[in-house]
Amino acid sequence: MHTDAVQAVGKIPVGVTDLRVDFLSMSAHKFHGPKGVGALYLRSGEVPHPLIRGGEQERGRRAGTENVTGIIGLGHACSLAAEALGIMDTEVRSLRDDLESGLQRLVDKVQVIGAGAPRLPNTSSILFHGADAEALIALLDMDGICCSSGSACAAGSSEPSHVLRASGLADHDLKSVLRFSLSRFTRRSEVEALLRLLPAHVQQVRFTRPAVAAPPG
Repeated sequence: MHTDAVQAVGKIPVGVTDLRVDFLSMSAHKFHGPKGVGALYLRSGEVPHPLIRGGEQERGRRAGTENVTGIIGLGHACSLAAEALGIMDTEVRSLRDDLESGLQRLVDKVQVIGAGAPRLPNTSSILFHGADAEALIALLDMDGICCSSGSACAAGSSEPSHVLRASGLADHDLKSVLRFSLSRFTRRSEVEALLRLLPAHVQQVRFTRPAVAAPPG
């Protein structure tokens, strides 16, 4: 059993024994390490078949020169992230909750996706009914604020998120969702800036959206 724990490591406790997995993958840049390096946990006794052959690097599991500096950076970032798990669960979660409650107070027709369900403490997926997410992203980008309308894995795709569809959203809402990701370095002043700027952008986008033609008959 393999689990992709890229989004979880560094945000919540992750224990391979508790999860009872044979393989677990993580990526350094998701917990403030260097880009381009990751790690794969293998349960003792498991021998995977290598996809890249030709050398004895990584004990014959993957040929090619190791990114030594990246590996060291990953290890150090992982240690720092482990020390900060308490901050993620308290301070970052509190900021995330304040962001969500603030947007629900300041903007009408807002829905927090997954509210009440177990979630990562730093991530918020929010539906702004009647507002095009890509238009909101462009306006926030001009403000120096970065957010997303989907996962990085689906970057460049015009198709709505299959995860949002599976969660039960109506088709006309799939392209009205923004995802905000906070970290232990996010400041309250940054969240307050977003709360000042986003409501007007939502109103602008809703006001200027093209009219939908009524069905014939």
